[in-house]
Amino acid sequence: MKQISILFLVILSIFSSCKTKEEQKLPVETTTSTYYFIRHAEKDRTDSTNADPHLTEAGIIRANNWSRILGEVTFDAVYSTNYNRTRQTAQPTATKNGLDITIYDPRAIHAPSFLEATKGKTVLVVGHSNTTPAFVNSVIGERKYADIDDANNSNIYIVTISNNQIIDQLLVIN
Repeated sequence: MKQISILFLVILSIFSSCKTKEEQKLPVETTTSTYYFIRHAEKDRTDSTNADPHLTEAGIIRANNWSRILGEVTFDAVYSTNYNRTRQTAQPTATKNGLDITIYDPRAIHAPSFLEATKGKTVLVVGHSNTTPAFVNSVIGERKYADIDDANNSNIYIVTISNNQIIDQLLVIN
């Protein structure tokens, strides 16, 4: 009888330590990164020789509107090129989120490094009529978006990457 009890305990401990295949699966890590890409707001065009103009009054209003429109989004980082007009466009949103602006060089965009540095984050990127679509295209891995018309300051590209799936969309906010 004693041997049967010991055998029963051994069998019970073996079965209790075995898990079904469902129980043995590790949890799937879900990392979601979301990027909001915009072009700078309206710039001062009164001096055609000025390569680094500031925003106009309308541009300042648009920059503040971007901050209001994106007000329910909690950003982890705000990126801007190193120009007055882009920094001034990014600043209201950076301030609202308590962030410093990270300067990037649009001529030296390396999407894999950027994606690795911002993995799992929500990021605003402010650029130009040609660099913003190019940056979006490099992030999504295809040439989908053309340069923005010079009179257009109202595009917002939203890219979400989750479990290696990419969803992108273009919205126009006037």
